[in-house]
Amino acid sequence: MTAAIKSKTAHQLTIEVTIPFAQSMLASEGHIQQALNDAGRLATGELLKRFDTDGSVIQLGRTKLTSKGQVEKPYQTPYGETRIARHVYQSPQGGATFCPLERDARIIQGATPQLAKQVSHKYSKLSVDEVKTDLHSNHGRALSRGYIQKVAETVGALAQAKEEDWHYCTPALAAPVTTVSIGLDGTPVFLREQGYRIAMVGTLALYDQAGERLHTTYIGAAPEYGKARFLARMSQEIAHIKQLYPDALYIGLADGAADNWSFLNQHTAIQLTDFWHATEYLAQAAEAIFPRQRDHPRKQQWLADRCHQLKHLKGAAGQILNELTDQLANALSTNHREKLHKAVSYFTHQQPRMGYDALVKQALPIGSGVTEAACKTIVKQRLCQSGMKWHEKGASIILSLRTLERSNRWEQFWGKISQYGTAS
Repeated sequence: MTAAIKSKTAHQLTIEVTIPFAQSMLASEGHIQQALNDAGRLATGELLKRFDTDGSVIQLGRTKLTSKGQVEKPYQTPYGETRIARHVYQSPQGGATFCPLERDARIIQGATPQLAKQVSHKYSKLSVDEVKTDLHSNHGRALSRGYIQKVAETVGALAQAKEEDWHYCTPALAAPVTTVSIGLDGTPVFLREQGYRIAMVGTLALYDQAGERLHTTYIGAAPEYGKARFLARMSQEIAHIKQLYPDALYIGLADGAADNWSFLNQHTAIQLTDFWHATEYLAQAAEAIFPRQRDHPRKQQWLADRCHQLKHLKGAAGQILNELTDQLANALSTNHREKLHKAVSYFTHQQPRMGYDALVKQALPIGSGVTEAACKTIVKQRLCQSGMKWHEKGASIILSLRTLERSNRWEQFWGKISQYGTAS
C-alpha cells in the first residue's frame, strides 16, 4: 500500500501518499499512477460509507425493512476495487434484499458512477477487447470482458428506458435559430441469425440566418421490423425543438425514399430531395450520354453545367428531365438505357422537391450530408467493423450511447442519473 489515511472529518479526508522513484521516468510514472490509484480507492471507500444507513428500520413504499447487519462487498471504482461493509435490508417475510447505499450512491452493476461512465463511454467507441486493453494500459484497471459489457449494457439500457421521461437541454447557441433541417436515413448492420438489416438514423440540425449549423440532435435505432418506434422518437424530438423554436423554418431533407416523405410531410414546411443524391443520378446519366473515352471532356462539362443549373436556376429540374427523356432514344446499349431510365424515373418522382435555387439564395440547407455523415459516424464506425455481428439488443444499446454523446447530452444524462437515480 502506497497511500494511507492520515485524518478525516465529516467534510474532508487527508491521505498520505508514498511514491518510490525508479531509475526510468516511465517506471516512476507507473509508481505515481499506482499510488494515486491507491489513494483513490481509499477515498472512494470512505465516500461510499457516507451513503450507508445507521442500521435503523427503513420504509420502502408500504414495506418496512430491517437490517440483516453489515455485509462486506467489493465495489469497482476508477482506481481499483474497494471493499466495504454496508447494511443490507430485507422484509420480515424474507425475499429480495435491498441495499440503500447502492441506491443512494448510484451504483451500477457494482461499479461507482464514475467508473460506469468511463466504461460505457469507451464501449460506445471501442470493442470490448479494446476497452479492456485501454483500461489496463492507461488507467491501471484490470476488468474482465464480461464485466465491461455488463456495465456498459446496463447504462445503455437505462438510457433507452429514460428516452421518453428525461428531456435534455439544447446547449447555449452562438446565434438565433432560424432554420431546422430534419433528416432520416438507414444503413445496413449485420445481425446474428438475421443477416443484414437496416439501422435508422435521424438528425435535427439547427441553423442560423447565415446558414451556419449551430447544433445537431441525433437519434439512432437498431434494425427493427418496421420504423414505428424510431419515428415516434423522432416525432418526440421534433415536438421538443418546435417548442423551443416555433418561428423557425422547418425543412425535410432525405434521399428520395417514399416512406421518408410520408413522415417529413407531417413535420416540415418544405420537403427537399438531397441535392447530392440528385447529382449522383446526373453522373450516371452523363456516363450513358457520353460513353466514349474521347467524350470525357464533354461529359465532365455537361455534368458540371447540369449540376449548376439544378442548384441555381428556377425550373431546372423539369428542363433536365425533358433532356434526359429525349436522350433515351440515343442510348447506345441496354446498360446505358438502364442508367438513363433510372435518372428519368428519379427526376420524375423527385422533381416537386427539387426547388434548390430558392433555398440557395436564402442560404438554406439543400443536402442531407448531416444525416449521411451520421450513418457513418454513429453506426458504421462502431457496428460495422471487420467481422462484427450483433444481437439487436446490443446494437440498440450502442446506438443509444453514441447518440447521447454526439448530441452533446452525455454529461446531462449522467447529471440526471446523479439526480434521479437508476431505477427504471
